[in-house]
Amino acid sequence: MKIHNFSAGPAILPEEVLRKASEAVKNYQDKGLSLIEVSHRGPEFVEVMERARQLVYELSGLSPNEYEVMYLQGGASMQFYMSALNLLSNKGYAAYVDTGTWASNAIKEAKRVGRVEVVGSSADKQYTYLPDIVAPADADYLHFTSNNTIYGTQYQEFPEAKCPLVCDMSSDMFSRPFDAEKFDLIYAGAQKNIGPAGTTLVIVKKSALGKTDRDIPTMLDYKVHASKESMFNTPPVFAIYVTMLTLEWLKENGGLEWIGKINQLKKDSFYQALDRNPMFKGTVDISVRSGMNATFLLEDEGLKSHFDAMLKEAGISGLKGHRSVGGYRASMYNALPLESVHVLVDVMNQFAQKFG
Repeated sequence: MKIHNFSAGPAILPEEVLRKASEAVKNYQDKGLSLIEVSHRGPEFVEVMERARQLVYELSGLSPNEYEVMYLQGGASMQFYMSALNLLSNKGYAAYVDTGTWASNAIKEAKRVGRVEVVGSSADKQYTYLPDIVAPADADYLHFTSNNTIYGTQYQEFPEAKCPLVCDMSSDMFSRPFDAEKFDLIYAGAQKNIGPAGTTLVIVKKSALGKTDRDIPTMLDYKVHASKESMFNTPPVFAIYVTMLTLEWLKENGGLEWIGKINQLKKDSFYQALDRNPMFKGTVDISVRSGMNATFLLEDEGLKSHFDAMLKEAGISGLKGHRSVGGYRASMYNALPLESVHVLVDVMNQFAQKFG
């Protein structure tokens, strides 16, 4: 039976990526060695790293003369601290928008570094909307999270600011066309939308670095990693290779324009069905519903066991909501086929017919 994987992360990957990755683990480029056995300093992996970085430039439209692309470790959680350490000056301050758990964690870590001002928050309504913000022009940067994985909100248009923009795009990176040149820093844990767990994509504007007047620990210094092209220490070889394959899949099929149209179809198919179905209700403001993580509840929680049984019978996996909020969450990342959304919608309709 086909499994329809709606997991919020580590998330679904394209089938051809999984096939190529499995072949590389056994015998990479017919060399008789596994990819994960070859030296990360050898030509085989150096070529992988160069290609993985180049694909980001190609997909984003950014210039390597102006931006550095790095694959680091520690996840987005490391970037909460590392981004502030590299961009928040000793005498300045940073503006942050609190739209959920991960944004709140970013604020907490940045406060360890320096002064932070929260210029907008949706905590008062359990993060079910996106707040209006007034971004101060004199801030070192404005930090926001583009997609709220847990609560299911997403910026349909990015905030405008006269100060530099910093964004955690972990759960919607390369899911739609966007103007990457607006940002001084973008970071994204790969495991949500562009690869497997184990590496974090970091894109930073070169001119943004070296302005903090701070003695930054070597391993946390963007300038160090950039100067070594993400090879300062042993990189997560396999995670970067699979991310490279995923980005190749994305580029070869038509890039961000192509995937953006497919993701919009998935989003429209699901939410139109949700709004028509009296057995379910969405959890966030309609205007900011996420195309990556659709959160919803049963109108009658007493029917939960019946709905869960129908999901299992249909081969639907990973639909359980985050432990902090409950309910259901349909994560519709790039590699999830439209067919899987249709299967979920069919199950929801059958459930309504049977129990409505």
